[in-house]
Amino acid sequence: MASEAGERTGGQMPEPVRSRVLSLAADALPKVSDLPASLRKVASFAPNRRARLGGTQIAAALETDDDFRGHLATQVAATQPDLAEAIGEGVTPEAADPVEVAAFLWLLRPEGWETTYDDACARVGATTPAVDTAHVERLQSRLDQAEGRVKELKAEHKEQVAELKTENASLRRKLGEARANARSTTSDAEKAIVLAQEVRLKAESGLANAESEARRLRAQVEELQSALSAARRDVRTDKDAATIRARMLLDTLLDAGQGLRRELALPTVTGAPGDSVEAEIALAGTRTPTSAGSLGPSSAALLEQYLAMPRARLIIDGYNVSKTAWPDSTLEAQRVRLLNGLAPLIARTGVDTTVVFDAAAQTSRGPANAPRGVKVLFSPEGVIADDVIRDLVAAEPEGRVVVVVSSDQEIANDVRRAGAKPMASVALVSLLAR
Repeated sequence: MASEAGERTGGQMPEPVRSRVLSLAADALPKVSDLPASLRKVASFAPNRRARLGGTQIAAALETDDDFRGHLATQVAATQPDLAEAIGEGVTPEAADPVEVAAFLWLLRPEGWETTYDDACARVGATTPAVDTAHVERLQSRLDQAEGRVKELKAEHKEQVAELKTENASLRRKLGEARANARSTTSDAEKAIVLAQEVRLKAESGLANAESEARRLRAQVEELQSALSAARRDVRTDKDAATIRARMLLDTLLDAGQGLRRELALPTVTGAPGDSVEAEIALAGTRTPTSAGSLGPSSAALLEQYLAMPRARLIIDGYNVSKTAWPDSTLEAQRVRLLNGLAPLIARTGVDTTVVFDAAAQTSRGPANAPRGVKVLFSPEGVIADDVIRDLVAAEPEGRVVVVVSSDQEIANDVRRAGAKPMASVALVSLLAR
């Protein structure tokens, strides 16, 4: 494996020593911190595959890189510290395996290791023939066992062939019996066919009688349906006359009421009797709860508390929110994802919601499939979305909870002065992601 070590020791490394060196190196390989590039992939192999699949790379690195061999030897010495310490002191344990001693000497290379290494290799060479003879004897024993097993299998196969021949003769006899039975069955089948034809004729006669009876009953049903239709027409005529009289009376009352409203100049009634009470409750609900006192405009929890207030109003700066959530998507894709994300939130809270998209620089408006409870507005040409949001906030009555979602600080300051609650876009994005 190592030509330089072979030259210094005066001989070729025995195969058992070479195999043991590769085995020790493969086991310690993952523990070496600075591995050569050729062994980094080998270190990731399973322990039982490193020496088998990466032996060539490991041997080449050990032969050419003394620093790597030194680091690897340190890790190998840690696996058998007693043997490594003895070798380092120049003492070779008599009971130690000469293959193990030679492998450790080649890796550790203490001072004056060459002579001890040559002695260990000589001991390995002296024991190799005995090991090979024992191996041959084991192989011969296995060969004898295999030949005996082959003879047994041949005897078993002969018995099986005899059994198959006997079974084949029995099957031939059964086949002859089956053919005789088939001929008898064919005669019985012909008789059954004649009987079936007689039954079919009787069935066809019964079917003709049944069809005749069905036609008679169908004619009776048609007569009854005609009588029912005539009765329904009579009832409908009477009902239509009563309906016309009732409609004429109702139209008279409506015309009289409209004439009275015009004569008295009565204005159209606006609002509802409970509007004042609801306004007071909404005004009381604008106080910041104790639990949300420390929450800022970026808090999804604070936004959810605002939306839970009575008669809350939600105004969203559409592109400001969508660009915060999906900056890499097109504007059309952002609109679709925002409106789809709002659907479950609005269904859960029931808040009155308007989404305003900036279209000041556009002459056309893209499609917007708004979910139930959501109104979608595009700002007019030449008008930015911020101005539309300011107008919507100014139109709301004082005391109503109005929440504006936008990260634009200018619009946030303006709507706060108008009495609305500004929230950052990230708060709505977090709420939609729940």
